[in-house]
Amino acid sequence: MTKPTVLPGTKRGRGNPNWGKPFPALPVMLTEFELQVERLGLSNAQYVASEPLKRWCERNRNRCYVPEWLLEAWGLTVEAIFTGVA
Repeated sequence: MTKPTVLPGTKRGRGNPNWGKPFPALPVMLTEFELQVERLGLSNAQYVASEPLKRWCERNRNRCYVPEWLLEAWGLTVEAIFTGVA
């Protein structure tokens, strides 16, 4: 069996050159609810009183994340078929 020919003075690149280095910071992904709140320019205290946010939540409560406390405040329920419980 013959050995592979390696030229003198050349370094073989082996292994992961980033081994031991910290991971770069990953971008924070916002939920659709958070994007909608940002578009409307609302603070946490204004959520319950916002009519446009309530309409958006009524349309998207079964499709997007909406905080449970906000659904309870408005008397909205999520259909069981979408919760993963059924």
